[in-house]
Amino acid sequence: MRAPEPATLSTMPTLTPSNTIYTHPVAKVMISMPDSLLERVDLRAKAVGETRSGLLQRLAEGELERAEGHDREEIERLLNDLQPLDFGGVSAAQLIREDRESH
Repeated sequence: MRAPEPATLSTMPTLTPSNTIYTHPVAKVMISMPDSLLERVDLRAKAVGETRSGLLQRLAEGELERAEGHDREEIERLLNDLQPLDFGGVSAAQLIREDRESH
């Protein structure tokens, strides 16, 4: 049985002044929002038992996943809408060969 890997600074939990523990590196960011929106965020976080940061992180992740999913759906829709190219009964490979041989 292998001995556990020794902890390094990058793998050790980080304790912040607010007593929040992070198990991986995180960035602290400062954002601006209207006071009324901040009040709504705080009320929602309290109602669901999350921190403000946790709620905002979850909401951001959800929005990004939805946007990425929409992008994938749009790409698939565009690909499905493509019509096959008509080369007049000649294959694309044959046209490429003929072009290569003509130079």
